[in-house]
Amino acid sequence: MTAAPPRAFMAAMSFDPAAHWTHTPRPFAAFRVGEVFRAASRTMTEGIFAAFQAASGDNHPIHYDRAYLKRRGHPELYAHGYQTLIQAAIGASPLAHEMGDALIGFLEQSSRFLAPVYCGDTLYPAFEITALTPGKTTGVMELAITIHNQDGTLVVEGMQKYLLTL
Repeated sequence: MTAAPPRAFMAAMSFDPAAHWTHTPRPFAAFRVGEVFRAASRTMTEGIFAAFQAASGDNHPIHYDRAYLKRRGHPELYAHGYQTLIQAAIGASPLAHEMGDALIGFLEQSSRFLAPVYCGDTLYPAFEITALTPGKTTGVMELAITIHNQDGTLVVEGMQKYLLTL
């Protein structure tokens, strides 16, 4: 009598990476205007400041020189606008995962920076579907984006548009 293969081996044999979704994908028609999706909060640490400075090449002292900032009345490292805006990347929220393979691309964005973001602030991004415009084979999803800080202050508001297959 031959022993049965271990369960872990059998699971590996039937595993399909293409079916490994963290959220159930939805077609364009299943989304509704007014739905809200939230990304996990993130605290702006010195590491995030350093990584953004390295990736962007932005070396203005307003983003990394504490003495310079103090002389200008800022209490802490002052985040670059794009450093704040990248917190509204839909890939960090359930929305992109629910778009699944229907997501074709990022079409457009606008933003307004309403309050400063400092090192140590925690940011809370949210996305609300404001329009769904179907075409023949693709559709456009428009989102209102908001980013609040730990005090409830709205620091960024804006809009994003994404192209999806129908």
